[in-house]
Amino acid sequence: MTISIEDRARVGEAIRAAEQKTSGEIVCVLARSSSDYATMPLAWSILLALALPWALLWLTQLSVARILLAQLATFAAALLILSTPAVRVALTPRRVQRQHAFQAAAEQFLSRGLTRTSRRSGVLIFVSLAERYARVIADEGVADKVPQAEWQAAVDALVARTREGRIADGFVVAVEACGAILAKHLPPAAGEANELPDRLFVI
Repeated sequence: MTISIEDRARVGEAIRAAEQKTSGEIVCVLARSSSDYATMPLAWSILLALALPWALLWLTQLSVARILLAQLATFAAALLILSTPAVRVALTPRRVQRQHAFQAAAEQFLSRGLTRTSRRSGVLIFVSLAERYARVIADEGVADKVPQAEWQAAVDALVARTREGRIADGFVVAVEACGAILAKHLPPAAGEANELPDRLFVI
């Protein structure tokens, strides 16, 4: 996954343009993955190593010593093969992936200061590529006015362009959609400061 400096600048400019029309604050985060899923290769390797002796006992006449060696070799080979990042994600159930991605989004919402704006008007646009997950999270000053379903168009546009490899385009369209929603419910206030960085964070 690569996103150029120019693409990051485009997203930052889209955020600045959107925030000129609202007192809301928009932050964008792009994650390569929401977890390293380190336990999955180990779990699958153990399962394969434990299953192998039963198959060998039924299908071969190997000695116990040879079966134990085959078991150890299977465990080591499986652990090596299954430890690549893409395979680790593929081995993880979709429900678990979504849980990790949602948790990562919630952590980014807190760590990027979205709960500390003066009007509690922060909105996070979050994408995790490995899990193919996207979400918009709004702070209480916005969430009280805008139902979660209203953000869905922004999420859909973001997901569609990300699937095509147009990550920056997806963020730009999502920022514009979220900016339009914020402008409708939270118009700009005179003299209000920009409280959060107008940029795309890549983690």
